[in-house]
Amino acid sequence: MTRHQETQSRDRCLYTAEERRRRDSTPWTLVQGILAPVQFLAFMVSLALVLRYLATGEGFGAATASVVVKTGLLYAIMVTGAVWEKVVFGQYLFARPFFWEDVFSMAVLALHTAYLAALAAGAMGAVGQMWLALAAYAAYLINATQFVLKLRAARREGGSAPARGQAPALGVLP
Repeated sequence: MTRHQETQSRDRCLYTAEERRRRDSTPWTLVQGILAPVQFLAFMVSLALVLRYLATGEGFGAATASVVVKTGLLYAIMVTGAVWEKVVFGQYLFARPFFWEDVFSMAVLALHTAYLAALAAGAMGAVGQMWLALAAYAAYLINATQFVLKLRAARREGGSAPARGQAPALGVLP
């Protein structure tokens, strides 16, 4: 394929043939596909615990631990996702097909990190920290939706086209 044809293909498709080959052959695709549903499960459990604390005033420790675990999983999926992007697209972040997802991921990371900073500093009080966690979770849901939509677009292109955060056989939410 000439460089011009590759550019045209890239403009129309999420992956070029070579990128699809690299995506399908790297173990990082499977790592992302495992971490994505684990993170989503942690999010669901944590969301319930945070909402329970805000509604009843009970379970601050469990809610806090769950947000810390969810944030750790977020860091893990972001680091491994950056490696995946490097393998598939040749750069660690902001590759053309995932540029806006990566931009929004930075906001998600910032909010989760702000939560950890508030927790470590004892800032904002317990209720404020939980509201900050909810803001981080709202951003996470938007970002997860971006990746699910990208997965669907990749599947429309044909083949087993997992987007970042997906494994070919899993097809689950990030």
